[in-house]
Amino acid sequence: MTTISRRGRTGRRLRVALAVVVSAVVLFPLYWMVVVAFSTRSELLGGEFRLWPQTLTLQNFRRVFDSYPVLTWFGNSVAIAVVVALISVAASLLGGYAFALLRFRGANTLFLVTLSTLMIPVQVIMVPLFGLVTDLKIYGSYWAVILPTAASAFGVFLARQFIIGIPRELVESARIDGAGHLRVFRSIVLPLCRPLIAVLFFMSLLQTWNDFAWPLIALKQNELFTLPIGLLYLQGQFGSDYGGTMAFALLNVTPMVVLFLVFQRYFVQGFARTGIR
Repeated sequence: MTTISRRGRTGRRLRVALAVVVSAVVLFPLYWMVVVAFSTRSELLGGEFRLWPQTLTLQNFRRVFDSYPVLTWFGNSVAIAVVVALISVAASLLGGYAFALLRFRGANTLFLVTLSTLMIPVQVIMVPLFGLVTDLKIYGSYWAVILPTAASAFGVFLARQFIIGIPRELVESARIDGAGHLRVFRSIVLPLCRPLIAVLFFMSLLQTWNDFAWPLIALKQNELFTLPIGLLYLQGQFGSDYGGTMAFALLNVTPMVVLFLVFQRYFVQGFARTGIR
């Protein structure tokens, strides 16, 4: 019994040590971004490797804010990401409810076709998508970015897997009482899907926030740029300004990190209850 206990403690220590090493490797780029963003230009040009700047400074942030409309780009990113996330959550929940609880001819085939779209690279559809937004006369506006990314096949898949796990007795009892699909969805399914909603919202928000290729094509005015496009614009203007580039990148990363830390419990719970059965 003592030997088994010792082996258990040793295995636990090895797992903890491995987790610490992996976490350090993953977090080091973020840590280095913070170090460079708060370092002076003279330190960065000196070529000395330091794990912490000798003098903390905000000059990199001031230079970025003085030279570029960072707040405008930040507002654009927030507006586009939030609208896309809200539409994506609604579409995913409705689609997941239909595939999980409705019985209709061709449901499995339609679901497989929906999942097959995940294998299509976004680069393949950019040209026809550009033609579509041009024909709709929304090219160069927010809607050119929002509408093409407002539905997610993976979100529908997650919603279906989650809703399948809801006890059928609850749904059947509501149907016996005369509730229609809309009322069942609103009164029973939706309150139980709070962890799923948090997962879908954060995933869509993160993907849209970091999206670069399509907004670069769909937006043509400087005032409508998002933060990832602005970061490229900054790099193009000042390729050697590592402090300013890292300060701008830190501004881009921080909101998503904060959101993940705040909603981490719901995020993990939602994925755990999805079950990927």
